[in-house]
Amino acid sequence: QVQLVESGGGSVQAGGSLRLSCQASGASGRTFSSYTIGWFRQAPGKERRFVSVISWSGGRPYYADSVKGRFTISRDNAKNTVALQMNNLKPEDTGVYCCAITMRSYALESHEYDYWGQGTPVTVSS
Repeated sequence: QVQLVESGGGSVQAGGSLRLSCQASGASGRTFSSYTIGWFRQAPGKERRFVSVISWSGGRPYYADSVKGRFTISRDNAKNTVALQMNNLKPEDTGVYCCAITMRSYALESHEYDYWGQGTPVTVSS
C-alpha cells in the first residue's frame, strides 16, 4: 500500500543544481505528516549512505557533513512530498538517491527506515 517515487535526477556538471522530489502514495499518503523522511545515496560499487532527514513536523532538518551548506531538505505535507534541493554539486555527489520513511521521531541509519523508493540517479561530471 505504501509507495515512494523519486524524481528530478539527471546529469549535471560540477557546480550545477538539481532538485529531487519524493512523492508518497497509498496508505502512507493519507498519514504522510506522521512520517520522518530521509534521503540516502549510493555511489557505484559503494554502500548506501545517509544524506539528509526531516522530521514529521519539518522542524529538525539534518544533513551529512559532506552536503551541509549545499543541500536543503523540505516537505509539503499537503502534497505528500519531500524535496531535496542540491546546489553546488560535486562529482562526489554522484549516486542513486533514494527517499525513505519511518515512523520514528528521528533516524539517521538506513535500517531504521521502513519503506523505500526505487531511487533516482544523479551524475555530476567534472
